[in-house]
Amino acid sequence: MRAVRLTGAGQIAVEQLPLPEPGPGQIRIRLEGCGVCASNLEPWAGPDWMTFPTEPGGLGHEGWGRIDALGTDVADLREGQRVAFLGQRGYATHEVVEAAMVVPLPDSIAGPFPGEPFACAMNIFRRSGIGQGDRVAIIGIGFLGAVLTRLAANVGAEVIAISRRPSSLALARQMGAARTVPMEDHHAIIGQVSDLTDGRFCDVVIEAVGKQWPLDLAGEIVAEGGRLVVAGYHQDGPRQVNMQNWNWRGINVVNAHERRPEVYLQGLRDAIAAIEAGRLDPAPLLTHVFPLEALDQALDATRDKPEGLVKAYVTCA
Repeated sequence: MRAVRLTGAGQIAVEQLPLPEPGPGQIRIRLEGCGVCASNLEPWAGPDWMTFPTEPGGLGHEGWGRIDALGTDVADLREGQRVAFLGQRGYATHEVVEAAMVVPLPDSIAGPFPGEPFACAMNIFRRSGIGQGDRVAIIGIGFLGAVLTRLAANVGAEVIAISRRPSSLALARQMGAARTVPMEDHHAIIGQVSDLTDGRFCDVVIEAVGKQWPLDLAGEIVAEGGRLVVAGYHQDGPRQVNMQNWNWRGINVVNAHERRPEVYLQGLRDAIAAIEAGRLDPAPLLTHVFPLEALDQALDATRDKPEGLVKAYVTCA
């Protein structure tokens, strides 16, 4: 097998390794590809807490592929079956995972499918409690924000999409956003959202950036008694919040990240069902593809966000 290790800040190495064998209750997957997650960027930058090199394939957790070996005590799966799965070593041609962490893919999903981030989006949407007629602001229209825009529009919510890049705002409109607001000036955004909502602001605000300013902004545009949903991954240090404002508005704050595998797997099944039903289309969201050996370029692109990038992935075959 081939596997990539991160060997230092901004550096990778591709290694040839023996093919791993699955143990009892495990399967081996020959990966077709693996999505690149923004959560990889902090380790990629080489912070003090990071240890190099990573394990072979390490940090890759958005993989999909075909089963090519079964361990003992594995039922209801077969060799050759195409699957998405929860794993942590997907920057490689092969990965061994527990059979319980696998969800089969239907024939209707024939293209690339990084299942984990779609599952993440489905779980965030469920915990957001968005319903018909809700006014919803989504701050940050990358992959996650775009999926959430589509899901909210599907149930009849009125979505205000707030993002920096013109291509992101265009994607939000494609996904069903009723209004778009450039993410430029803090007070101007508050004024525009106030105007768009007749001064009532938004029933639900989803912060999907993972930085201090968007979190501050979210607290300013949520309605009294509304919900502020933290979907961004805040991994670069502590945050401060305006608790006086949060108290006064009486808002509900939801940290929408999930860590329970069984909930993630249900989110993955829900994403597959949404795609099969035509409620969600992965194609416009998977925009930049790189070979496994160019993982460094894929990570740089995820960090630098060239115009039009939504999600990058690497091909592993």
